[in-house]
Amino acid sequence: MKSFTLILSLATILFSCSQKAEKEEFSSDNQTFNEKDTPMPEATPDATEKAYFPKINAYIATCVKDYNSIDEERKMQLKKLALYIKSKVDAGEEAKIIYICTHNSRRSHMSQLWGMVAADYYGIDGVSTYSGGTEATAFNERSVACLKRAGFQIVQKSEGENPVYEVVFSDHKPVVEAFSKKYSHKTNPHENFAAVMTCSHADKNCPTVAGASLRVAVPYEDPKVADNTPEESATYDERCKQIATEEFYLFSQVKG
Repeated sequence: MKSFTLILSLATILFSCSQKAEKEEFSSDNQTFNEKDTPMPEATPDATEKAYFPKINAYIATCVKDYNSIDEERKMQLKKLALYIKSKVDAGEEAKIIYICTHNSRRSHMSQLWGMVAADYYGIDGVSTYSGGTEATAFNERSVACLKRAGFQIVQKSEGENPVYEVVFSDHKPVVEAFSKKYSHKTNPHENFAAVMTCSHADKNCPTVAGASLRVAVPYEDPKVADNTPEESATYDERCKQIATEEFYLFSQVKG
């Protein structure tokens, strides 16, 4: 009887130890699982820290995640422009950029305005963006509508064939006047600036830009091809997004 009681006691002790070991092993494994597989919280996009209009912040967040969509040849041209801007900024000089297309109605305006926002977003001081054409027409109303959809606040301040618009992207930033003009217009710099050719027609027909220290070709397909079609808005939005993404990439390279 005593032997049976002793055996039973030993069996109870062994069972208890086994359960404790399994519990500790499970706890250890579970801790490892949690540490390995619990996702880390996503980093808050820098744009949310900026005092921009909410739609602008959201738009920027999509652009900065899309740099891989830019092909290498275009990146090379943008990096060339980034080196120019950086050299000016590092020397304490103003980095002036004129975005040029034929009519100064669509792509050049989008580039100027997104370039302005991108420089501010990356904290690059001393950058001034402008736009112009080889001829003046009007800031196209479809481009205006497209930029409004992206988050800019744009108000028409005059009437006529070439109205003046006031553009802002934040309550804390200056108002910018936008209207169509030649790149040599009095409101644009006339020397020591970078000329960025945003359309192939202007690039081909304006091989020399008087006063430019640097000339870079980054042409975009004209969204005009979709005017008065069901694809009009989508085409303008696509071009706006491409231009914005490349401008943010450009100034990310200046920031280094």
